Amino acid sequence: MLTLPAELARTVLDAAPDALIVIDADGIIRFVNRQALTLFGYGHDELVGQHVEQLLPEQLRGHHVTQRAGYFAAPCFRPMGAGLALVARRCDGGELPVEISLSPIEGTNPLLVAAAIRDVSERKRVEAELSAAREASERARVAADESRQSADRANQSKSRFLATASHDLRQPLQTLALLNGALRRMVTGEDAVEVLAQQEHAVATMSRLLNALLDISKLESGAVKPELRDFRIGTVLASIRREFAPVAESKGLELIVEPTEDSVRSDPALVEQILKNLVSNAVKYTRAGRVVVRCRHEDTALRIEIVDTGVGIPAAQLAYIYDEFYQVGVPANSSREGYGLGLSIVQRLVKLLNVRLEVISEVGKGSVFTLFLPQAQATVSGLQSTEARPWQAERAAAGGAQVLLVEDDASVRDATGMLLRVEGYRVTAVASLSEAVRAAAERAPELLVTDYHLGNRELGTEVIAALRDRVSQDLKAILLTGDTSAAIKEMRSDPNLRILSKPVDAEELLRLLRALLTS
Repeated sequence: MLTLPAELARTVLDAAPDALIVIDADGIIRFVNRQALTLFGYGHDELVGQHVEQLLPEQLRGHHVTQRAGYFAAPCFRPMGAGLALVARRCDGGELPVEISLSPIEGTNPLLVAAAIRDVSERKRVEAELSAAREASERARVAADESRQSADRANQSKSRFLATASHDLRQPLQTLALLNGALRRMVTGEDAVEVLAQQEHAVATMSRLLNALLDISKLESGAVKPELRDFRIGTVLASIRREFAPVAESKGLELIVEPTEDSVRSDPALVEQILKNLVSNAVKYTRAGRVVVRCRHEDTALRIEIVDTGVGIPAAQLAYIYDEFYQVGVPANSSREGYGLGLSIVQRLVKLLNVRLEVISEVGKGSVFTLFLPQAQATVSGLQSTEARPWQAERAAAGGAQVLLVEDDASVRDATGMLLRVEGYRVTAVASLSEAVRAAAERAPELLVTDYHLGNRELGTEVIAALRDRVSQDLKAILLTGDTSAAIKEMRSDPNLRILSKPVDAEELLRLLRALLTS
């Protein structure tokens, strides 16, 4: 049998991945490897020659002496404290959960025992997170079941609940987004501009998380109905490039969105939501390299591929990636964004649109998600570029246009009014239908901006109708809403009305104002 020189043996033991200590029957530590010194925070001479109980919390030391004696009476290879939660004590007094395996060393006299010690703090943390996620998932499942039962009894009440929840939860974000837009027009200092850019990013992140939770509820309730039509997929891809290019750049990634002239038949808004969730995941799970969005033809379908050089998905986990709250393992030094709802929403939207989604992935090399969409039934022409331009280049003189703003939430009303005034509009801001009618009688508005859900169960649609009766049937209006009900979608055919979903982006609101006033 090969015998290792003592120095080589020590080197081998120091290279072991786990902490290792050797003790005798009296509990005296005879040997420690480098991992043990690192784990417990002691120097070599501070441990060797000391009692092993030094590495235990004080309240456990007396009992451990008895257990140690019992083990030396019948030594064998086995885990220590099977089924128990073991705790060790560091030099600084901190405690940490551990697993310990005991093994007698053959041929030693007196008998020595080796204890391999593993810090399981990270595993315990992950287990706690998984447990919390499962509990959250179970709570969400129970809530969803209760919601479906409620919908069976009164589907209309369910829809009203979702509309109200969407409105109330989005109001604070609405205020932040509008105030951010106003401030960006009022400050010029480089530091202030950077702060506002970071604030805008934070608001956008909160909006995405909130929208994901609300989207799950709306899809569960059947409130979302697809509107199929032919459209140029390039418009959607341009929007994706604008939104995610800065995010990818901030991570040092290359985002490539290949241009295309192809057209498909589907619901453009829902397709965009699917692709944005897929691209968001690709960027999130890619540490280096690139994310590519490209189109390929296949018979009567168009394949849209999202290719990344990310961490990849283990084959055993592919079946679970569409589950709510499920996330592929994120490295400890990576941020954890969202709650694992993106792909769950994607799966529901794919089923709603009756299209196909496939995924191929290899750990360490990346993933390819492929969405198959039916090609357009006719050629779609007249694609207009939707590339974003700086607000300074788009800004047209408001010319003091008179805007009537109707919003019952004071903070949102003040923020929206501030944004419009900074842009150069003359604004009259009120909180209700009756106030809007009085304000219009005193000064006829050129354009109306109103929230959909107002106080006292008043609706923005009622405000629009009342003012058109008193001012002009051609009065142009913008309706701000978080509602996705069929009633809202049916209103989109009104040529003098634009509907903007909350939380409202300041630039989009101002763009719609300019477009309506110049149309």
